[in-house]
Amino acid sequence: MRKYFGTDGIRRIANSELTPELVYKVAKAGAYVLSKHTEHTPTIFIGRDTRISGTLIEAAMTAGFLSYGANVKQLGVIPTPGVAYLTKRYKADASVVISASHNTYEFNGIKYFSNKGMKIPDTLEEEIEEVMDSGKLDELTAVNDKIGVAENRQDLLEEYVYFFRKNFEEDFENLDKENFVVAIDTANGATSVVADKVFTKLGIKHHIINNTPNGININDNCGSTHMEGLQKFVVENKCNLGIAYDGDGDRCLAVNEKGEIIDGDGIMAVISNYLKSKNKLNKDTLVATVMSNLGLRKYAEKNDIHFEATKVGDRYVLENMLANGYNLGGEQSGHVILLDYNPTGDGILTSLMLIKIILEQGVSVSKLCDIIKIYPQVLINAKVSSDKKYDFDKDPEIKAEIEKLEQEFSGNGRVLIRPSGTEPLVRVMIEGENQDYIKAKAENLAKLIEQKLK
Repeated sequence: MRKYFGTDGIRRIANSELTPELVYKVAKAGAYVLSKHTEHTPTIFIGRDTRISGTLIEAAMTAGFLSYGANVKQLGVIPTPGVAYLTKRYKADASVVISASHNTYEFNGIKYFSNKGMKIPDTLEEEIEEVMDSGKLDELTAVNDKIGVAENRQDLLEEYVYFFRKNFEEDFENLDKENFVVAIDTANGATSVVADKVFTKLGIKHHIINNTPNGININDNCGSTHMEGLQKFVVENKCNLGIAYDGDGDRCLAVNEKGEIIDGDGIMAVISNYLKSKNKLNKDTLVATVMSNLGLRKYAEKNDIHFEATKVGDRYVLENMLANGYNLGGEQSGHVILLDYNPTGDGILTSLMLIKIILEQGVSVSKLCDIIKIYPQVLINAKVSSDKKYDFDKDPEIKAEIEKLEQEFSGNGRVLIRPSGTEPLVRVMIEGENQDYIKAKAENLAKLIEQKLK
C-alpha cells in the first residue's frame, strides 16, 4: 500500500494533513525522480485551482523544487489540462497541479505530470514515496549558484486559450450558431479564469454562472458534482445546452435543453458516434472504466464499436489508449480524453467538441443522446474493516450472492464490487432496468458485506 499517493495524486485536508512540510518533501523528492535522467537544470511548471490554500501549497512546493535546484514557472490559477498542455508545449521537465478536483475547499492535493503532459504512472509515485522516506532528501540540496529560480508566468494562460482557437476557430466560423446559447457553470474553480475568454473568442453565445471564486466557494453547490442549479438555469433561460466543469477543469458534464443530465457515458457515446461517422475513431474503439454504465457497452456493441474496460481512474484509461493506439476514452464522471488534442481529460475541450457536433448535425443534444439508453445505477458504500476490504471475493457467501444476482440479470444488469482506494469501504454498484429492485438488492448485498468483513 502506498503511503501518500492515492488513485489521483495526494489529496488531504490542507495545512492539517497536507502540511507545508509534507509538500516540501513531495516537491524535493518529485524533482529528483522526474528529472534525474536530465543533463540540464530542470524546469517545473506549477498550476493551481482557486482554493484558499492554493498559494500556501504553491509556496511550499516552490521551495522544495528550488531547494533541489530546479527552476519553477508559476502559472497561477489554470485548469489541470492547461498545465498538461503547456508542459508539453514548452518542453518542461515536469509539472504539478495543486488541486483537490471536485472536493470541498478545505481539501487540497498534488498531481504530478511528466514532460509529455501526462499523469505520472504508479511506479513513479511509488519511487517518489521511497525517496521521501529514505533519508536521502538532505543529500538532494542545491547550494550556491545551483539553487533554483522561480518565475511568475501567468501570461501563459493565453497560450491555453490559443490552443482552443487553433483547433476550433475555423469550425465555429463556418457553423450556424446564431440561435445557439450555452450555459456554463465553472464551479468557482480553475475554469473561472479562462472559460469566458474561450467562448467569447469562438463567438459562442453563453451565460456563465458560479464564476466568482473567493477561495472557499469552489464546488460549493455548483459545478459537475451539484448540477441542480445549472439544470434550473438551462430550462428557465431556454438554453440549448448546459455545461458543468469541476474544480480543476478536467471534467465536463452536460445538461440537455430539457434540463436532464448527460453524464460522461452519454458524452462519450455522442462523440464516439460522431468520430466513427467521420472515420476518425481509431480502430473503432472506445475505452472506459468498469464503472461505465451498461448502456454504454450495449451502445458500443450495437454500433460496431469495440469497448475496452479498464480499472477506475483516467490514468488507466490513458495507459490503455496509448498502449493500443486508441484516441477516445474516459469515465462516467466526465473525464473524457480526446487524445488527438490533449493527453488528459479537458472539460473545455470536451464541451467544445460536444457543441461542434450539435451545430454540425443541426439537432438538439437530447436527440443526439437517443443513441444510448442509460440503465439505472445504484451505488452503496459498505463500511468494513480496513484490513479486510480487499477480501470480499474470498468469502464464499458473498461470492454466491453476487453470482446469483448476475444470473438473475442474464445480461440486462450488472454487479460491480470495488474496494475504496482511500477509505475503509467496499463500494457496491448494481445496474439494472428497475431502480427499486436494484436498490433493494444493492442494500442487501452491502449489509452482507458489512457483516462478513467487519
